[in-house]
Amino acid sequence: MATPNPFLIASLRETAHRLSQGAHYAWGDHGSCNCGNLLQVMTDRTGKDILRIAHTGIGEWTEIAEEWCPVSDLPADRLVGELIRHGLTPSDVRHIEHLDDRDILDRLPGGFRWLQRNRREDVTAYLETMADMLQERLEVESAQQGVRAILANTASMDADSPRMAEVANLPVTA
Repeated sequence: MATPNPFLIASLRETAHRLSQGAHYAWGDHGSCNCGNLLQVMTDRTGKDILRIAHTGIGEWTEIAEEWCPVSDLPADRLVGELIRHGLTPSDVRHIEHLDDRDILDRLPGGFRWLQRNRREDVTAYLETMADMLQERLEVESAQQGVRAILANTASMDADSPRMAEVANLPVTA
Protein backbone atom coordinates (compact mmCIF):
# COMPACT_ATOMS: atom_id res chain seq x y z
CA MET A 1 0.00 0.00 0.00
CA ALA A 2 1.07 3.55 -0.64
CA THR A 3 3.06 5.58 1.85
CA PRO A 4 0.60 8.02 3.40
CA ASN A 5 1.53 11.68 3.05
CA PRO A 6 -0.44 14.92 2.81
CA PHE A 7 0.40 15.58 -0.86
CA LEU A 8 -0.74 12.15 -2.02
CA ILE A 9 -3.93 12.32 0.03
CA ALA A 10 -4.75 15.80 -1.29
CA SER A 11 -3.99 14.69 -4.87
CA LEU A 12 -6.30 11.69 -4.62
CA ARG A 13 -9.08 13.89 -3.20
CA GLU A 14 -8.57 16.60 -5.82
CA THR A 15 -8.60 14.04 -8.64
CA ALA A 16 -11.84 12.56 -7.31
CA HIS A 17 -13.31 16.06 -7.02
CA ARG A 18 -12.33 17.03 -10.57
CA LEU A 19 -13.80 13.81 -11.94
CA SER A 20 -17.03 14.36 -10.01
CA GLN A 21 -17.19 17.86 -11.49
CA GLY A 22 -16.91 16.60 -15.07
CA ALA A 23 -13.17 16.60 -15.86
CA HIS A 24 -12.40 14.82 -19.13
CA TYR A 25 -12.32 11.07 -18.50
CA ALA A 26 -11.50 8.28 -20.92
CA TRP A 27 -10.09 5.04 -19.53
CA GLY A 28 -8.34 4.14 -22.81
CA ASP A 29 -6.44 7.46 -22.92
CA HIS A 30 -3.19 7.58 -20.89
CA GLY A 31 -3.72 11.27 -20.17
CA SER A 32 -7.37 11.08 -19.12
CA CYS A 33 -7.72 7.69 -17.45
CA ASN A 34 -7.48 6.96 -13.72
CA CYS A 35 -3.71 7.45 -13.45
CA GLY A 36 -3.68 10.13 -16.14
CA ASN A 37 -6.12 12.28 -14.17
CA LEU A 38 -4.09 11.74 -11.00
CA LEU A 39 -0.92 12.76 -12.82
CA GLN A 40 -2.63 15.91 -14.07
CA VAL A 41 -3.21 16.91 -10.45
CA MET A 42 0.25 15.87 -9.21
CA THR A 43 2.27 17.43 -12.02
CA ASP A 44 0.14 20.25 -13.45
CA ARG A 45 0.63 18.64 -16.87
CA THR A 46 -2.25 18.50 -19.31
CA GLY A 47 -3.87 15.26 -20.36
CA LYS A 48 -2.40 15.75 -23.85
CA ASP A 49 1.12 16.17 -22.43
CA ILE A 50 0.74 13.03 -20.31
CA LEU A 51 -0.61 11.08 -23.29
CA ARG A 52 2.31 12.17 -25.49
CA ILE A 53 4.86 11.24 -22.82
CA ALA A 54 3.16 7.94 -21.91
CA HIS A 55 3.30 6.87 -25.54
CA THR A 56 7.10 6.80 -25.28
CA GLY A 57 6.57 3.70 -23.11
CA ILE A 58 4.94 0.40 -23.97
CA GLY A 59 1.46 -0.61 -22.86
CA GLU A 60 -1.02 0.82 -20.40
CA TRP A 61 -0.07 2.32 -17.03
CA THR A 62 0.08 -1.13 -15.47
CA GLU A 63 2.85 -2.26 -17.83
CA ILE A 64 4.65 1.07 -17.73
CA ALA A 65 4.71 0.94 -13.92
CA GLU A 66 5.81 -2.71 -13.84
CA GLU A 67 8.70 -1.91 -16.19
CA TRP A 68 9.56 1.34 -14.40
CA CYS A 69 13.27 1.95 -14.00
CA PRO A 70 14.31 4.82 -11.73
CA VAL A 71 17.62 5.38 -13.56
CA SER A 72 16.47 5.10 -17.20
CA ASP A 73 15.33 8.73 -17.46
CA LEU A 74 12.87 7.71 -20.18
CA PRO A 75 9.94 10.14 -20.36
CA ALA A 76 7.31 7.54 -19.37
CA ASP A 77 9.51 6.41 -16.47
CA ARG A 78 9.72 10.00 -15.26
CA LEU A 79 5.91 10.13 -15.09
CA VAL A 80 5.75 6.89 -13.12
CA GLY A 81 8.59 8.27 -11.00
CA GLU A 82 6.33 11.20 -10.07
CA LEU A 83 3.67 8.79 -8.81
CA ILE A 84 6.25 6.80 -6.86
CA ARG A 85 8.01 9.89 -5.50
CA HIS A 86 4.69 10.95 -3.99
CA GLY A 87 4.13 7.66 -2.18
CA LEU A 88 2.63 5.17 -4.63
CA THR A 89 4.18 1.83 -5.56
CA PRO A 90 4.03 0.21 -9.01
CA SER A 91 1.45 -2.12 -7.50
CA ASP A 92 -0.65 0.89 -6.40
CA VAL A 93 -0.54 2.23 -9.97
CA ARG A 94 -1.96 -1.06 -11.20
CA HIS A 95 -4.66 -1.04 -8.54
CA ILE A 96 -5.65 2.56 -9.28
CA GLU A 97 -5.89 1.82 -12.98
CA HIS A 98 -8.00 -1.32 -12.42
CA LEU A 99 -9.78 -0.29 -9.16
CA ASP A 100 -9.05 -3.66 -7.60
CA ASP A 101 -7.17 -3.28 -4.29
CA ARG A 102 -9.21 -5.51 -1.97
CA ASP A 103 -8.43 -3.43 1.15
CA ILE A 104 -9.89 -0.35 -0.53
CA LEU A 105 -12.85 -2.24 -1.97
CA ASP A 106 -13.65 -3.64 1.48
CA ARG A 107 -13.90 -0.08 2.85
CA LEU A 108 -16.11 1.44 0.16
CA PRO A 109 -19.19 3.25 1.44
CA GLY A 110 -21.92 0.63 1.55
CA GLY A 111 -19.41 -2.20 1.83
CA PHE A 112 -17.46 -4.36 -0.57
CA ARG A 113 -18.33 -4.39 -4.23
CA TRP A 114 -16.41 -4.81 -7.46
CA LEU A 115 -15.93 -1.60 -9.40
CA GLN A 116 -15.67 -0.94 -13.12
CA ARG A 117 -12.34 0.57 -14.05
CA ASN A 118 -13.84 2.73 -16.78
CA ARG A 119 -16.79 4.15 -14.83
CA ARG A 120 -16.25 7.70 -13.55
CA GLU A 121 -18.37 7.25 -10.39
CA ASP A 122 -16.44 4.10 -9.46
CA VAL A 123 -13.09 5.88 -9.93
CA THR A 124 -14.27 8.72 -7.71
CA ALA A 125 -15.45 6.34 -4.97
CA TYR A 126 -12.19 4.37 -5.15
CA LEU A 127 -9.93 7.44 -4.97
CA GLU A 128 -11.92 8.97 -2.10
CA THR A 129 -11.82 5.70 -0.15
CA MET A 130 -8.09 5.32 -0.79
CA ALA A 131 -7.53 8.90 0.43
CA ASP A 132 -9.59 8.17 3.58
CA MET A 133 -7.55 5.04 4.30
CA LEU A 134 -4.25 6.87 3.82
CA GLN A 135 -5.46 9.75 6.00
CA GLU A 136 -6.30 7.31 8.80
CA ARG A 137 -2.91 5.61 8.47
CA LEU A 138 -1.15 8.98 8.52
CA GLU A 139 -2.99 9.98 11.69
CA VAL A 140 -2.14 6.67 13.39
CA GLU A 141 1.51 6.95 12.37
CA SER A 142 1.66 10.54 13.63
CA ALA A 143 0.15 9.52 16.96
CA GLN A 144 2.60 6.62 17.26
CA GLN A 145 5.52 8.94 16.55
CA GLY A 146 4.25 11.31 19.21
CA VAL A 147 4.03 8.53 21.78
CA ARG A 148 7.53 7.30 20.87
CA ALA A 149 8.89 10.84 21.27
CA ILE A 150 7.23 11.21 24.68
CA LEU A 151 8.55 7.84 25.80
CA ALA A 152 12.05 8.65 24.55
CA ASN A 153 11.93 12.01 26.32
CA THR A 154 10.66 10.42 29.54
CA ALA A 155 13.27 7.68 29.41
CA SER A 156 16.03 10.24 29.00
CA MET A 157 15.00 12.16 32.13
CA ASP A 158 17.29 11.65 35.06
CA ALA A 159 15.35 10.55 38.12
CA ASP A 160 17.16 13.17 40.20
CA SER A 161 16.60 16.04 37.75
CA PRO A 162 14.42 19.01 38.75
CA ARG A 163 12.10 18.28 35.77
CA MET A 164 11.54 14.69 36.89
CA ALA A 165 10.79 15.91 40.41
CA GLU A 166 8.31 18.39 38.93
CA VAL A 167 6.59 15.65 36.89
CA ALA A 168 6.56 13.27 39.86
CA ASN A 169 4.82 15.87 42.05
CA LEU A 170 2.00 16.65 39.65
CA PRO A 171 -1.43 15.91 41.09
CA VAL A 172 -3.35 13.14 39.39
CA THR A 173 -6.65 14.35 37.99
CA ALA A 174 -9.44 12.25 36.60
